[in-house]
Amino acid sequence: MRGVVTAYRRLLANRPLTRLLLGEFVSSIGDWLYLVALMIIIYERTNDPVLLGVVGAARVLPYVFLSIPAGIIADRYDRRMVLLITDLGRGALMLVLAYLAATDGSTVAIVAVTILATCLSSFFGPTIGAYLPSLVTDESDLGPANTAYASLDNIAFVIGPAAAAVILGISGNLAVAFLLNALSFVAVAIILWGLPPSRPNAKPAAEPNADGTPAAPPPTLDWRQIRVPVSGLLVLNAVGGFVFGGMSMLTVVIAYDQLNGGEAATGALSAAEGVGGLIGALVTGVLVLRRRLGPPLVAGALLAGVAVGLLGLTGSLPLAMLAMAIASLGSLLVSIVAETLFQRIVPDEARGRALGFMNTVMVLLYAAGALLMPAAVSVVGVGPVLVAAGAALALAGVVTVVILGPWAVQAPAPDAMRARLTALPMFDGLPPARLETAERKSVLVPMEPGQVIIREGQPADRFYVIGEGEVEITQLPAGADQPVVLRRMTEGQGFGEIGLLSGSPRTATVTAVSRGTLVALDGPDFLELVNGLGVTSPFVDLQFRQPAPSA
Repeated sequence: MRGVVTAYRRLLANRPLTRLLLGEFVSSIGDWLYLVALMIIIYERTNDPVLLGVVGAARVLPYVFLSIPAGIIADRYDRRMVLLITDLGRGALMLVLAYLAATDGSTVAIVAVTILATCLSSFFGPTIGAYLPSLVTDESDLGPANTAYASLDNIAFVIGPAAAAVILGISGNLAVAFLLNALSFVAVAIILWGLPPSRPNAKPAAEPNADGTPAAPPPTLDWRQIRVPVSGLLVLNAVGGFVFGGMSMLTVVIAYDQLNGGEAATGALSAAEGVGGLIGALVTGVLVLRRRLGPPLVAGALLAGVAVGLLGLTGSLPLAMLAMAIASLGSLLVSIVAETLFQRIVPDEARGRALGFMNTVMVLLYAAGALLMPAAVSVVGVGPVLVAAGAALALAGVVTVVILGPWAVQAPAPDAMRARLTALPMFDGLPPARLETAERKSVLVPMEPGQVIIREGQPADRFYVIGEGEVEITQLPAGADQPVVLRRMTEGQGFGEIGLLSGSPRTATVTAVSRGTLVALDGPDFLELVNGLGVTSPFVDLQFRQPAPSA
């Protein structure tokens, strides 16, 4: 529990992030005012539920066509400015809607402005999803940040419609709702103006090596390295979109035909969904701090799947409300864990494009579910359809975790990584201040399978400790054509000290066997650290206890 408190205390201390979350919370409430007012004004003027459905469908189409271009823009330009410009644009369009509502403007004009506002809204998902991770202090804060965002969104889901009812009931003027939503966009724009910029394409120049030679340029993104885990998340995203798209349409059917409760049952199920989301946010806030996120992902999918199936089998309103709450809890758990995994897996420079693609697939499948699941209900009934949907959702969670494999394990926090450097037995007895200095000077170096970390015969420039992953050490004997494998090393073990201590070239080659992270300490900093031991090379045997060279 102390770790949970510490994590969220650190989150609250991150002022740029908390300001962004607060602004988006206000904006979410404004969006509910807008949506309620929009549905009312369309229905009052046309009294046609079919047209109401057409307007709802038309608001989805921009997400299908614009999510991928929006992701490309989010990766190419400053994401903060993209959010700022689109929010100001949406605020201006809300003022236009307020004018049209106050002056009994054309319904066609109202629908056109609504669709234009949705076009700008399609930029929000890929951009905020790519920008928010840049505000966290380290990878371990991604889960709490996503949980806080989802919690505030669920609170807005509960109080937003109620606030809309109160405000519209008091004022009796739909234009007020549009004006208040415009003000919410202005508030978010003011917050965004004071936040740090995000320039995903601006990569810092690589520092030269310790011997003065130019460092190798940073590697470019290879989509093949992440396509497997991203495809796993895409499976869950697609199935979840389809199932909950259908559920959005079938809630009324369940309330009327299965529970015989009419409007009251519909409202009760919606309330249960909101309560389940809030409880899910609290539960997820603890589970998302785990290193291994596979079990929470499977648990959330199983909970949601079983609950959806139960909704199709029960005729009891209390039991249906419980099932709806559990389904909401499970889906939120899946959503936050999957989003956290996505942010960790996909590099910053490609996150917008990947999110745009994921959003496009999700919206298409959501629309397909909203169309096909009610059609299936008309043929076989609610029960079989929801049981099949729940089973598909649970299976998708299991399949996703299997595909993710080691990607479902969170890397240790940077501080924990660096602590492995000074935890080596060779540094026993050194003053704590000197060890802390070494940790601050160390850098984290990602490695990929097959990457050569140290090459035999090259000058020695760094000492390495394996933060996570595994490496293989090989050496080419004199007169031989093929190198000989000396051994493998794993987390918590170090290499590269022989060349630094003796001033000789590297004695072996070290190659990454798996994806992982190294903690590197430049040669001069390493020598400054070990000089306090009063020994030279003999202390190496205290760590490795093997005569074989460790590069």
